Amino acid sequence: MKNIILPIRFGLITSAVLIAYFLILAMFDKHTNPAFSFVNAFITAFGIFETIRYYKLEQGENFSYSSGFIAGLITGGIATVVFTIFFLLYITEINTEFLAQVLSVVNVGSPVSVGVLTFVVGIMGMATTVISAFTVMQYYKKSWNIS
Repeated sequence: MKNIILPIRFGLITSAVLIAYFLILAMFDKHTNPAFSFVNAFITAFGIFETIRYYKLEQGENFSYSSGFIAGLITGGIATVVFTIFFLLYITEINTEFLAQVLSVVNVGSPVSVGVLTFVVGIMGMATTVISAFTVMQYYKKSWNIS
């Protein structure tokens, strides 16, 4: 149980930062521009990096690639689920015009529902999580280089 507390804590912190970033963009009416969502990848990657860094310090010699990777996946997964739930609540309860605003900026050619947009946000978050966890673990893996 102790091994999962750290990724949960960092997942909740990462999701809070993602939500704060989204709300700051909303204050300046920039939250409908998809280009700003690239910063979400950096926020998620940094949260995963910090989780794995602390996890390695906590585990010491018992740290392995797979345990660090799983800690990163848990962190990113929790951050993605919490942010996706917030996003769903935001576009259905807080700003019901959000979908129309996004579609005016990005014309996808076919009608998009709230469910599809929420699903895309979740899938993008999970893809970012997997890629970030793999990338961060390249830094923390043990080297087999003998020279």
